[in-house]
Amino acid sequence: MVEIVKAGGLLMAPIVLCAILALGIILERYWTLQQKRVIPEDLTSKVWGWVKRDQLDQKQIQSLHQGSALGQILAAGLINRDRERAVMKDSIEDTGRHVVHELERYLETLGTIAAVTPLLGLLGTVLGMVQVFTEITTQGAGNPAALAGGISKALITTAAGLSVAIPALVGYRYYRTRIDTLVVDMEKEAIKLVEALHRRQEKSN
Repeated sequence: MVEIVKAGGLLMAPIVLCAILALGIILERYWTLQQKRVIPEDLTSKVWGWVKRDQLDQKQIQSLHQGSALGQILAAGLINRDRERAVMKDSIEDTGRHVVHELERYLETLGTIAAVTPLLGLLGTVLGMVQVFTEITTQGAGNPAALAGGISKALITTAAGLSVAIPALVGYRYYRTRIDTLVVDMEKEAIKLVEALHRRQEKSN
C-alpha cells in the first residue's frame, strides 16, 4: 500500500488526507444520527405524562434539553407552555433550526471531499501524462520503462481519487436523506406536544 501511495506522487498526500477525513466524518455521523440518540422512543409520551401529573420542573426541562435533539425542541416548547400557541411554535421552530444545523455538521465537508478528490485524481492523471510526454521528448518512445512511471502515476491517482470520492458521495447523500427523515419525525412529535398543550390550556381556561 505504501509503495502504491509513493508511486502515485505528491497528489496522493491530499487524497489520503481526504480519505481519512471522510472516514472520520462518516463514522461520527453514523454514531450521532442514530434514531435512539436523535429521537428517543416514547419521549413525547413521557414528557406529556410529566405535564399531566404536574411533575415538570426546570431541572427536568434542562435534562430534556441536554438529552437529545428532539429533547431540545420539546424543551423549547415546554419553557413557553403557559404562553400563547404562536409563541410556543416560534420558539420550537427557532430551536429546530439550530438542531438541524447540528445534525448537518460536517456534511458540507463530506460533500466537498466527494467533489474535490476526483479533481485531484484528474490532476494527477494530467501530471502523469505530462511526465510521459516529457520522457518521450527526451528519450523517445522506444524505452517502455521510462514511460511506465508517468503512466502508473496517472492511473494510480485517478483510481485513488475515485475510490475516495464514491464512498464520500454515497455517505453524503445517505446522511442528507437520513436527516430529512429525522427532521420530519421531530416535527410530528413537536406538533403532537403543541396540540396537546394547547388543548390543556383551553380546558383550564
